[in-house]
Amino acid sequence: MNTYTKYWFLEGFNLFNKLGRITMMRMCEILEMDNIDKGTTIELLNDDEKSIFFLKKGTVKIIDAKNNNVKYIVKKGHIFGELSLYNEQAASEERAIALEDCIVCYIESSRMNQIMEKHKSLKNGVLKVYGLRIKKLERRLQDLLYKDSTTRIKEFITDYIKEFGEEENTRIIAKNLLSHKDIANLTNTSRQTVSNVMSSLRKDSLIDYDSQFLSIPIEHKT
Repeated sequence: MNTYTKYWFLEGFNLFNKLGRITMMRMCEILEMDNIDKGTTIELLNDDEKSIFFLKKGTVKIIDAKNNNVKYIVKKGHIFGELSLYNEQAASEERAIALEDCIVCYIESSRMNQIMEKHKSLKNGVLKVYGLRIKKLERRLQDLLYKDSTTRIKEFITDYIKEFGEEENTRIIAKNLLSHKDIANLTNTSRQTVSNVMSSLRKDSLIDYDSQFLSIPIEHKT
């Protein structure tokens, strides 16, 4: 794929807003681009070199390679693999799996570091992404201490729909990309508890779902 196509694909990333066209074009010259099929494991390590990924299309889940538990979800317009910039050992224990057909651009972490050192706005942007991920993990630990399983599941599903969904008439609708096991991992509960809570929430008309979509009434949006 040519440099101009890559440039067009990366224009939607807030990280690059302050880089300028010339720097963006130079960056695109060293980027690789790939189409990833749903269900495919995305190799974060290639030829002994970690990569940073820019997700243009689709959704990806990041899992802990030691136990296959889901750590977090990445939506289009965001990056993943950035952990290799800050903690190589922890990064080696992560895997990425495409939850739907995806398009990604990627760059070796060493080259990304070089570009970040020259452009502080990019460095600060990536650091902010990393910081937000850490905060989400800290929040999950706090929730585990102070919230019961029903509350954790309900809040996770609501937040997921708000983040990944779109408004349609009177509801916010998101693709149902996560299994009950995934949700259990992300809320520190069991798959059976997730099934029970979701059934109860649907019975009370707080959420609705089927095999393809999840939704909440628009008035639940804050």
